[in-house]
Amino acid sequence: MSNKRQLKNKIESQIKRIKKAEHDRPNLLSQTVYIGTLGLVMVLPIIGGAYLGHWLDGMIEGYSTRWTLSLLFTGLVIGVFNVFFLIKD
Repeated sequence: MSNKRQLKNKIESQIKRIKKAEHDRPNLLSQTVYIGTLGLVMVLPIIGGAYLGHWLDGMIEGYSTRWTLSLLFTGLVIGVFNVFFLIKD
C-alpha cells in the first residue's frame, strides 16, 4: 500500500514540476526584450565614449582623434563587461 502512495506522490510532484516549467517558459516577447537590453547595454557605452571623445578632440586645436579612439575603446570594454555581468545573473 505504501508503494502505491509513494508512486502517487512522486507522479503528482512531477506533474507539478512540469506545469511550473511550462508556466515559467520564456515567450517570444520576453526573449526579444532581453536581447534588446543586451544590445543597448553594449552599444550605449560605445556611443557615449565616441561622442565624449569627439567633443574633447574638438576642444583641442588641430586635428586629433586621440580622445575619440581611446574613449571609443573604453566604451567597448565597458559594454563587454556590462553584457558579461548581465548574462552572468
